[in-house]
Amino acid sequence: MSALLEVRSLTKSFGGLRALNGISFTVEAGKILSIIGPNGAGKTTLFNVITGALPADSGDILFEGRSIKGLKPNHTAQLGIGRTFQIVRPFPGLTTLDNVTLAALAKVGARREAQRRAVEVLEITRLSSFAKVESRNLTLARRKRLEIARAMALEPRIILLDEVMAGLTPAEVDETVSLIKDLTTMGISAVAGVEHVMQAVRKISDWIVVLNFGQWLAEGRPDEVMRNREVIEAYLGRRYAEAEELRR
Repeated sequence: MSALLEVRSLTKSFGGLRALNGISFTVEAGKILSIIGPNGAGKTTLFNVITGALPADSGDILFEGRSIKGLKPNHTAQLGIGRTFQIVRPFPGLTTLDNVTLAALAKVGARREAQRRAVEVLEITRLSSFAKVESRNLTLARRKRLEIARAMALEPRIILLDEVMAGLTPAEVDETVSLIKDLTTMGISAVAGVEHVMQAVRKISDWIVVLNFGQWLAEGRPDEVMRNREVIEAYLGRRYAEAEELRR
């Protein structure tokens, strides 16, 4: 199966700080890839570069075989790349329905069609009963689902999910995991940037890429990555990794 998204040797620096250092990976259509790593690993910077919010210093990004390096966020969104933000950014004075309708307008252009699409997306994301609630009054979990809903309103081929499970309760994490898995049944691939919700990563991921301070650290299937000593050290420290090896 050919790659839907391909990142090739991507680098990005801020002054003397190398935030991304030669990162490469591919995402196949209909698959969920999780990018994990501790805080500061470079996940949000990576998403910003892919979507065009930040320019890459070097490397390339291919979407459906076409280079999108240098395109602006509105162009990458039109091509089919959606995203959420680590800090949720709904329009606080607007209802949940209006937030999603505005996103859909960027794709369909006509308000009636945009609202029809928004209603469908709210049903999928289990937000229909909150359609008339101002987004400022939603719980954190529902605001995060609203972020996913706004990305889905653009009818993307792939969604970049930036820490959509951070700060959620175990029950809320399970509900978000179910929603992310549903994306693939709708023909949407996903790249999930996750910090510490490892149980969720196991459940949703077809493949995992591990970053640490902007460097590629490891990649593979979930069971392989979770046994990797370097990955354990990056998350939990060397002593924990050594103790794990003694227990095996």
